[in-house]
Amino acid sequence: MTTLPDRSETALLVIDVQQGVMSASVDTENVVANISRLLERARTDGVPVVWVQHSSEELPLGSEEWQFVPELVPDPAEPLVHKRYGDAFEDTDLEAVLAERAVGRLIVTGAQSDACIRSTLHGGFTRGYDVTLVGDAHTTEDLGEWGAPPPEQVIAHTNLYWSFQSAPGRTAGTVSTADVEFGAPLAV
Repeated sequence: MTTLPDRSETALLVIDVQQGVMSASVDTENVVANISRLLERARTDGVPVVWVQHSSEELPLGSEEWQFVPELVPDPAEPLVHKRYGDAFEDTDLEAVLAERAVGRLIVTGAQSDACIRSTLHGGFTRGYDVTLVGDAHTTEDLGEWGAPPPEQVIAHTNLYWSFQSAPGRTAGTVSTADVEFGAPLAV
């Protein structure tokens, strides 16, 4: 039901599953396994997979920390979007990559729940995309020393509040890996 004209396709977005990000995150093994399941299903179903890779002072371009976790390997034919901001749409070619594939619906996975995941969810939604968060396929690290709640609560809250997002002509929601349907948007 996206507001983007002629954009009926769905894409799996895999955000920042990089060694330097995932090594500090919670429940990484399960999150990586769930993303792996989704990758397999998307590839089997011919659903576009788009990888997003962050670079920063903590994740220097080309460093070991910057590399994707070894369990999740992009296919060379799958687009890779490099970013420097939380929202994967900001100052990147993500919009062009999605437009080229007629994508109007995003299935979002990766890290970090309270940073790049949230920014990209909102970035896609405000740009007219239907945006579904896979609730058991995103994670974050413990930022308690800066006043954040425990990471499990951050993840739960992100899942909760995204399940109640709404806007004219768009859908949003949170589903589990097992409940992802690449072919149909959420009912509103």
